[in-house]
Amino acid sequence: MEIVADASVFLAVILNEDDRDWVIHKTTGKGIVSPEVLPYEIGNALIAMKRKGRLHDREILRAFDLSQRIAVNLVSVNIHEAVKMAMRFNIYAYDAYYLQCSIENKSPLISLDNRMCDIAGNIGIKVVR
Repeated sequence: MEIVADASVFLAVILNEDDRDWVIHKTTGKGIVSPEVLPYEIGNALIAMKRKGRLHDREILRAFDLSQRIAVNLVSVNIHEAVKMAMRFNIYAYDAYYLQCSIENKSPLISLDNRMCDIAGNIGIKVVR
């Protein structure tokens, strides 16, 4: 079974956040799929954390390198459809890419973003809880 995982899930694991063990439990033995934009989003999130004073340069590079060791199948998605979804639900295009990925791969979504999980459920995407 494959699960579509968003950047929040990867960040929880690589930064040893509170939800880390839950994420590992829910994804163990599953294939992880994400849109090909995932590494860029992780990099952006890590830099945003630096700007907020949460991470230092060495921590950012270590965390990014660690994220690259997690087995994930990066796939392309229909960006046109994702942008339409982003407009429909007034969400970031990045979030819509994960939803579109779930639709195209007929796979459940795992995310720590409650709003995205709610939208996924409303459009018929199974959400890992």
